[in-house]
Amino acid sequence: MALKKKLLIFKRKQKEDLDPQDTKHKGLLGVYELVLRRAKVLVHVLTLVPLYLMACFILASSLFPAAVIFMTTYELSLAQPLAVRAFALSFAFVFGYFNYGFTYLFLGPLANFILRANLKPARGPYFSVDFLNWYIHNGIIYLMRYTFLEFFTPTPYNNLFYKLMGMKIGRGTQINSTNLSDVSLITLGDKVTIGGSATLCAHYGQGGYLVLAPVVIGNNVTIGLKASVMGGVTIGDGAKVMPHSVVLPKTYIPAGETWGGVPAQKISVTQEILKIKKAQ
Repeated sequence: MALKKKLLIFKRKQKEDLDPQDTKHKGLLGVYELVLRRAKVLVHVLTLVPLYLMACFILASSLFPAAVIFMTTYELSLAQPLAVRAFALSFAFVFGYFNYGFTYLFLGPLANFILRANLKPARGPYFSVDFLNWYIHNGIIYLMRYTFLEFFTPTPYNNLFYKLMGMKIGRGTQINSTNLSDVSLITLGDKVTIGGSATLCAHYGQGGYLVLAPVVIGNNVTIGLKASVMGGVTIGDGAKVMPHSVVLPKTYIPAGETWGGVPAQKISVTQEILKIKKAQ
């Protein structure tokens, strides 16, 4: 029975059109998707133009208070000695930069809310109107990641940013990494520890499709240094993922177990310690 089920799934996938030329949408969205699928590269490039303009608007709005601070300091310091003026402008520049980070902390999620960019589970061809939100949602996250988020990590501010972006985070949870994507599809329980430079993403590519699938991590879970957790993964309470491990899509890790390796599998901590001692 299991073999027949696998054969049926395989045949169904064989029949799937990986490069559809039609659309299920109506109106302007339908027209856009039809053109996108028939002139992929050109329409993709043209679509990026308004997205980049949107990014410019969000960044400019976040930088506006910093510009006011710097220009005001410049005007007020004109009559001061050179050394005093130089220090005042330097301080205004740095203070303005940190002001930008705290402003974006709220403006980025506000833009995400206005554009209704929070994600839902989905599966389909890469060239689809259904994944515009994926571009926008992650774009807002990445603008923060590559301009300021390292200065918030790990503090209550990075948790606040992720919560405002739609991520569910329990009490006492510590996120020591900025390598998070698709955060509105990620759920972290209470007292979870995400190790430094660990990667959490709720998407993956499979057989010509882009798949968005929730990541659910239970209470008291530890994700080790530079480990990777991909879309569709569920991790039970008290489980551990060892450093540098890769948890593949759709993996289920039962409560209390320790997993490690590439790809991650259940391991015995006692056996691993014995192996290390023998190697020494």
